[in-house]
Amino acid sequence: MVKKISILGSTGSIGTQTLDVIRQYNDMFEVNLLTTNSNIDLLYQQILEFKPKKVLINNETKYNEFQDLYKVDCEVFGGREDLLSLCSDKETDLLVSSLVGFSGVEPTLNAINSGVDVALANKECLVSAGKLITKSAKKKNVKIYAIDSEHNAILQCLVGEESSFIEKLILTASGGPFRSLEKSKFKEITIKDALNHPNWSMGSKITIDSASMMNKGLEVIEAYWLFGISPDKIDVLVHKQSIIHSMVQFVDGSVKAQLGLPDMRVPISYALTYPMRFKLDVPRLDLVKISELNFEKPDLEKFECLKLAYSVLNEDATKAIILNAANEIAVESFLQEKINFVDIPKVISEMLNKISSNNLEELEEIIELDRKTREFTYNYIGNK
Repeated sequence: MVKKISILGSTGSIGTQTLDVIRQYNDMFEVNLLTTNSNIDLLYQQILEFKPKKVLINNETKYNEFQDLYKVDCEVFGGREDLLSLCSDKETDLLVSSLVGFSGVEPTLNAINSGVDVALANKECLVSAGKLITKSAKKKNVKIYAIDSEHNAILQCLVGEESSFIEKLILTASGGPFRSLEKSKFKEITIKDALNHPNWSMGSKITIDSASMMNKGLEVIEAYWLFGISPDKIDVLVHKQSIIHSMVQFVDGSVKAQLGLPDMRVPISYALTYPMRFKLDVPRLDLVKISELNFEKPDLEKFECLKLAYSVLNEDATKAIILNAANEIAVESFLQEKINFVDIPKVISEMLNKISSNNLEELEEIIELDRKTREFTYNYIGNK
């Protein structure tokens, strides 16, 4: 049976790698929808190769430009309203959600409410709306397959296991470019330094999050919602080689780990074909060549963003909306040289202290708290 795939953010890192997997098994997948914000040239090349039924360009200017430049044999849509409508398309068997940040929440929820399974690469969805999304997925009997390598690794380790057997989830972290840098030198970190990840090639936002270890903090919150595990049973372990992607410790003391060379096509493939495994043309792991694997505890005093994520879960998971929104604005401001790298956790902490939240369950309430947090964060940074 051919599986119909829709990809939100097809011109981004996850989107292009998803299409690379589909390219290797193009007789098993059919592309229903591709979307981009503004990269219309790459989108056009993807249309020629994968022949989707529909495409969407979110940026209005680029949508008009595309219409002037290209003639294609598919329906072309533009803007946020069309995006939300297309995500409710029941012709899709699996929606790959790889939009950046909070912008992915509503489209993903629309797909779930339409009964469409989701391969989730947007961790902010569960961070900001985890309760609503998991509740909706259960109601609609929708499967959520994590694409993040860490959560995908846990998914692989849990095949055939009962949830009651789980003692602990262990998420691994590369430690980013500043794993060994003294905290006293964090104030000297430049944008170029922070974007120089040792193991992964990613977009700028997620790369900065990796450097601050907020990325791992968001993953802890994501794991909380995906696997229904209490925060005290979710550990983070720094593993600089990024060979072990995550581990599960069970009540009998045994530990399962998923290993592989850093390559996002592996978790993408597993999310697309679950519970099957298809042969994939990727480099193979040679443990003799690797020779050693190292582990250390994360320094929560140095990487304050990870500490903030744990504190949010332990206090009130709703505050993760504030954590995520404030972080997005802080990272954007750092990339625009409005604040320093060391200011990122300070800004987030300030917003967590200043903005109140309740046990929000409705999408409109979540959107409003996100909007309010962004406004407050912008103003706070502007007045610094």
